[in-house]
Amino acid sequence: MMLSRIVCLLPHSFLLTLGRGAGILYYKFIKKQRERAVKQMMRGLNIDEARARHLVRESFINLATNVFEILYMPHLNKENFRKYIEIDHLDRMINALAEGHGVVVLTGHVGTWEWLSAAFTLSGLPVTAIAKPQPNEQYTRVLNDLRATINVEIFSRGTSELLAAARALRKGKILGFLADQDAGPGGAFIDFLGKTASTPMGPAVFSKKFKAPVLPCFIIRKPDGNHKVIIGEVMRYKDTGDSDKDLYDFTLKMTRILENVIREHPTQWLWFQKRWNTPPEERHQKHHVSKVISADEEKPHDGK
Repeated sequence: MMLSRIVCLLPHSFLLTLGRGAGILYYKFIKKQRERAVKQMMRGLNIDEARARHLVRESFINLATNVFEILYMPHLNKENFRKYIEIDHLDRMINALAEGHGVVVLTGHVGTWEWLSAAFTLSGLPVTAIAKPQPNEQYTRVLNDLRATINVEIFSRGTSELLAAARALRKGKILGFLADQDAGPGGAFIDFLGKTASTPMGPAVFSKKFKAPVLPCFIIRKPDGNHKVIIGEVMRYKDTGDSDKDLYDFTLKMTRILENVIREHPTQWLWFQKRWNTPPEERHQKHHVSKVISADEEKPHDGK
């Protein structure tokens, strides 16, 4: 956290300069990720190599700036965060929470996604999220400590995260999903940026189970280096009686929204991630996890 304390002493404008320099170096020297990003962007956006290399370079600059801004999170508070973050249609989130079923947030690794949570918590709204642990345990611990400074409750994958997430929705909280990661054999196999990808079903499953509205929410870096949170219109799970088809169709609809955001802001997505890691031939028969543990199933009933 010492590095975070140092970064928090700097003006935000200087972080943008540091991020640009670090991003250019990252692009120049990290060949494996650079070349994967270029290849995936060429296919995903149907553009030539020269254009892809230019956009990937800018995306590396954005990512490096993100890292400095994550370290800067302890500096954010209720009094100053509006200097850096503009929120469009916050009323949509407030109205959805007022329904009392919690809100499932559909988002992805777009912009400085950790600041998306900050925009909501510093607006006085309760935020929880399921996060994938980092390969480095120490890095995971530091990242979670930084998230704690903006009052985000994190449920780590591989623990009792389903139960915890269910409890959060029952308490009327926001539950965020980064829905642009490879979901393994159990995901929904959907065309995503030009190639079939295993897509997380979590937002659809939790929306179905808890009757929670879904809101697409993304944070986009503006030309001046600050941010704008875009909150889309509410989405709802439609039950036709065919659970597999309904979950698949809802996930497909959400995937198209995420895909469009990436196409509109290509320099703000992680193009080098292994999004297409699971081939379609490895898919499971069922498209979804049929059971989500709910808060009232936490303990066996004693008959009273």
